[in-house]
This record gives sequence, structure tokens and C-alpha cells, in this order.
Amino acid sequence: MKRRRGFVQVAILHLLNEESMHGYQIMKGLGERSNGAYSASAGTVYPALQELVDQNLIELDTESDKKTYSINENGKKRLEEKRVEGDFWIEWKERMMWRKSEESVQLRAAMDRWEAEFRKAMKQARGNPESVFELIAFIDEMTDRLKKKSTK
Repeated sequence: MKRRRGFVQVAILHLLNEESMHGYQIMKGLGERSNGAYSASAGTVYPALQELVDQNLIELDTESDKKTYSINENGKKRLEEKRVEGDFWIEWKERMMWRKSEESVQLRAAMDRWEAEFRKAMKQARGNPESVFELIAFIDEMTDRLKKKSTK
């Protein structure tokens, strides 16, 4: 989940690079830029905004009736570091649309099942060095297989 928030943070920086906005405008902008594939919630956006403020990447103006967020120089530098090849908003839309696809839903469900089994295996391996090493070897093997799959 943390990774997703990181991508949302980058999207927020892109929006604020265009103009200063308040939270609702940011939520609306994220949805519009995904052609409706992403529905931003306050529970995602406001914690992401707070993290960006805490990281000194955006400024919060509380002078007006609504809190307004603006990107600062540190935020602009972060955007340069996180630059994607091509148009960020095309990548955003494609990624959000993929998340809604049946294939993505099935992959996430499979990952959830794998994570549950992994937790059981970790619990079983506690206090048993041989089981720990077997589990590490298994994970390393699967990691290698995934690397080969992702470079095809």
C-alpha cells in the first residue's frame, strides 16, 4: 500500500506543479486525469498531502477559508527525480485502468493468498533454522523466476 501512496504523492506533485489547489480539487483532479478509473478518497489524499508537507515538498497555506497546497522547489526537484518516460498522466491513467481490470484483480487475489501462506510458513519456521533457510531458498528461487519473467 505504501508504494501506491508514493505514486499518488507523485501525481499530487504533478497537479500542484500546474497550480495551487485545495484537497477537494486534488481529489477531483486525480479522478479526472484517470478518466474516472481512480476515485480518490480523503483517506488517501489527506495523509499523502500531510506526508508531502512533512517531507517539505509542498507548502500549506491556511490563510484563506480552505487549506491550499502549493508545490515548492523541493517538490519540483522530486518531480525531476521521479520523471517517467513519456507523459506522466498517460502512465497514471493506464496504471489506474489496469488496477480495475479483471486480470489485475485476479493477480492481487493470488498475491493475497500467497502472502497468507507465507505468513504461515514464517510462523512454522520460527526457531527452526533449517526451515528458515529452506524458506529463504524458496523465496530466492521464486524471485529469480520473476526476474526472468519480467525481462522477457
